[in-house]
Amino acid sequence: MYQKLNRLLAPRIWLYFAVMLAFAGATALVGHGTSQTVEALGVAELAVVAVLALGYLASAFRRRREADQYLRELMDSMDQATQASTLNCPLPLVMFRPDTDEVVWSNELFLRLTGDRERMFDTRLSDLAPAFDSRWLLEGKNQCPAEVDLGGRRYQVFGDMGRTGAGGEEGLLATTYWLDVTELADTRDIYNATKPVLAVLLLDNYEDAIKSQDESVRTAMLSEAVKRLTAWAQRSHGAFLRLERDRFLLLFEEQYLADYKEEKFSLLDSVREVVNPAGIPVTVSIGIGVDGDTFDELYRFANLSVEMSLSRGGDQAVVKNRFTFEFFGGRSKETERRTKVKSRVMASAMGALAADASCVMVMGHKTPDFDAVGAAVGVCAIARMKGVPYYIIRDAVSTPADELYERVSRMPQYQGVLLDSQEAMLRADSRSLLVVVDTNRPEQVQSRELLDSCNKVAVIDHHRRAATYIEGADLNFHEPYASSASELVSELIGYLMEPTDLLPGEAEALMAGLMLDTKNFTMRTGARTFEAAAMLRRAGGDTGEVRRMFQTNLDDAVAKYGIIQNAKMYRGTIAIAASHHAVGRVTAAQAADELLNIAGIGASFVLYPEEERVIVSARSLSATNVQVIVEALGGGGNAGAAGAQIPGRTVEEVLDQLYAALDNYFDDQDGETPDQT
Repeated sequence: MYQKLNRLLAPRIWLYFAVMLAFAGATALVGHGTSQTVEALGVAELAVVAVLALGYLASAFRRRREADQYLRELMDSMDQATQASTLNCPLPLVMFRPDTDEVVWSNELFLRLTGDRERMFDTRLSDLAPAFDSRWLLEGKNQCPAEVDLGGRRYQVFGDMGRTGAGGEEGLLATTYWLDVTELADTRDIYNATKPVLAVLLLDNYEDAIKSQDESVRTAMLSEAVKRLTAWAQRSHGAFLRLERDRFLLLFEEQYLADYKEEKFSLLDSVREVVNPAGIPVTVSIGIGVDGDTFDELYRFANLSVEMSLSRGGDQAVVKNRFTFEFFGGRSKETERRTKVKSRVMASAMGALAADASCVMVMGHKTPDFDAVGAAVGVCAIARMKGVPYYIIRDAVSTPADELYERVSRMPQYQGVLLDSQEAMLRADSRSLLVVVDTNRPEQVQSRELLDSCNKVAVIDHHRRAATYIEGADLNFHEPYASSASELVSELIGYLMEPTDLLPGEAEALMAGLMLDTKNFTMRTGARTFEAAAMLRRAGGDTGEVRRMFQTNLDDAVAKYGIIQNAKMYRGTIAIAASHHAVGRVTAAQAADELLNIAGIGASFVLYPEEERVIVSARSLSATNVQVIVEALGGGGNAGAAGAQIPGRTVEEVLDQLYAALDNYFDDQDGETPDQT
């Protein structure tokens, strides 16, 4: 190191001596035999250069020796300072070999921590501090990611690692410093445990439960429900008060929230035991706000959680922090609770939005089905009635609704109506209205860029709301109790135009969406579903034409029954069919539906690969809520029909995830698989 430093610092003076010697030699040669004076001058120059060179050598040798001495003294001083700082370190310090965990040396403070002086240098660090893990040092980090418990105290450990040599062999040596953070950690834990949590509790079907009941029955049911709410709230030692007849507020500390989560919010089951004489149970929705900076923000989080619970069918608990939602319960089937008043209000608002827009653009979810396209056609009918240009987003990819797209494009009123998302972006302006149908999740829409670029957005959907949803919509007609988005749009049409104003092709498109999501009016149907179907029939919808849209070719039929043939039973009533080769989405959905026609099957799951992802199609006839199960895989849908797209996984890996999700679902129900109905 010293020689390298000298070479870097020494001036390049030998070049000058070489030039001087050359000139002196040239002078001597010129004067030789011609002039004694010149020859003598050259010799004298050579002598002077030689003397100067010797003097420089002596001076350079002396300077090099002084520099070496200075560097040695400096390094010795640094070593002494390092040793002194190590020996006199005010923090507990221990040196060990991370590859073998062998303790090499520690200071007095660390010896006091362990209380094991006799075998300190003949043991492993893991024996002295079992909670300590040195992997973070091997990963190149300088701070232990977790606090370490030792001797009843809590420590934050810092350190670094280097290489050392002994006997020609190199090894790793780690030096760690242990900072006592017990008081700080305890204060932090107390702060986190006592942070306020605000909950809003709503008896979400109270009006339905007390309808047509005597006053004494109403009073008894409400009293019993409030009694159970109060008993549950008292466990948190919080402030519990009634805001309205069926709405309550609970303010408690965060340390009790973990217990509520651990028990899966037993209040849901407890309140459900309150049943009216007609057999209708009372249900409660619990909305909890956490991690808010102010009480106002906590209250807003709690209200958003209650709205989320209601949009997913109620009878569940939803916890919201500043980033996401967390769901508990929600396994019961939805019951129809919507009123025509809301539909009439939504129809009026939809008509006003369409009339004020420069154009109406409609899009559904990725790979749209008959319901998405049918609902889109219905929205276009409203725009046509208002005299506003209308467009449907259709990208150049194959979808299950291609047959319906082709039928729509052949209608004279829909020439040039189908646009791809890029062309729609160019046509959109500040007054354009974008209507999203059959989904409420921004990541599921056909074009996220178009959604983000439009100022006016309306959402019409019947799926239960997920943790992510389209926020800030000008109109949000979201009814998880409806059979389909086409049913909701049909209701809007019923208030905005006469059935005779609807084109037969538009009526058939809406009817196709109804028939798809209700499985030919056999599932998730209510009185409003048949009212919508009757209106579409009066508008000229031909059920025979609609039925022809659902016809499949022979190859797809063979593939469907091949999937059914490979189905296996799980937990007695669950049919799971996994295909290791790609099949059509319509084929897979039909196979899942067909499995429900087999006696003893209450729910079905069909899995198949598609490009770099695995598609899951789930259906249910029984009390099994397939949406809750599929949500664990990153999907969504309704209690009776759901799906998921899992990227970067194989069919076998998704099967393992599905089995785990099913086990968790039924374990939460005391290990009982609901009977098929």
